[in-house]
Amino acid sequence: MPGAPQPPSLNLPDRVADLSATRAGNQVSLAWTMPRRNTDRLPLKGDIDVLVCRDLAATLNSTTCTAAGTLQLAPAANGAFTESLPAGLATGAPQPLTYFVELNNKHGRSAGRSNPATVLAGEAPAPVTGFAAELRKQGVVLRWNPAEPGAAVRLRRKLLTPSASKPRTGPLPSTAEPVDQNLLVEAAPEPSPAHALDKNIAFGNSYEYRAQRVVRVPVVQTSGASQNIELEGELSPPIRIDALDVFPPAVPAGLAAVAVAADPQSGAPASIDLSWQPNTDPDLAGYEVYRREDQTPWQRISGDQPVVGPAFHDARVLPGHTYRYGVSAVDQKGHESGRSAEASDTVPNE
Repeated sequence: MPGAPQPPSLNLPDRVADLSATRAGNQVSLAWTMPRRNTDRLPLKGDIDVLVCRDLAATLNSTTCTAAGTLQLAPAANGAFTESLPAGLATGAPQPLTYFVELNNKHGRSAGRSNPATVLAGEAPAPVTGFAAELRKQGVVLRWNPAEPGAAVRLRRKLLTPSASKPRTGPLPSTAEPVDQNLLVEAAPEPSPAHALDKNIAFGNSYEYRAQRVVRVPVVQTSGASQNIELEGELSPPIRIDALDVFPPAVPAGLAAVAVAADPQSGAPASIDLSWQPNTDPDLAGYEVYRREDQTPWQRISGDQPVVGPAFHDARVLPGHTYRYGVSAVDQKGHESGRSAEASDTVPNE
């Protein structure tokens, strides 16, 4: 049906509303989403001119904005822009640096700047040096050289084998291990040996670690609200850790031996009952039981398969003999711990 006459569209792209900015070292990276429609709610067609600018003293009424770069992007595309800060913005004390993007039509007109995205200009924290990683049974130990007080360290971990991390199903399902995880180690009051332990690893996976120093500075935003903004230093070179489980279970503790005399009435032979504290390793397969008399060599008496529970009944004993026992733990990959402290007892004579 014919409708009322409409004014001609200026075809102004909608303003960007989700601009974000991060700085690492002297590199600033911007990200945003390009609009699908113009201000008249009509679909945009063709590439759109994008102006990126920055303002060192942005306010709600600020009209100055120094051009940082231009590019062309399609409607609904994911926008991205990276620049190295000029020398004048990469030195001195930290201060707010606000970025905007402005979308222009083919006549150079726009609906206005995007939302502000603020980072800190000024000298970035020193790079992390001496960064190293070591795999242990408890997790990955990360170490680096200490620096001046006041700078925290962010550890960035990336899962290199996401296909190996699958969610567990069953009555208590779990979620898959995230690909990227961060850990912030707060600054110490004075320089000291710096280290952290990443316990949240899964054996069988491979990980990449990087580190960077972080300084937090309170900044008043263009809206008037105060917010802590982080100034991040340069990322360290990556370190790869292949988390292979080559560690045996913990050595069993609390081994006790109790001898029982033979019972002529029931015909039960003499025996020695062993018990110990259960091992809590998640991949435990069982235990191996060893025995010897005096200083003779140790002999395994638990059979070809590990003992499942933390107890063992030894019925192959002789009255009047003293037996010494040791117990080790075995995981599902066949790694065996050292033997426990000895426990001994003498079988009573009949």
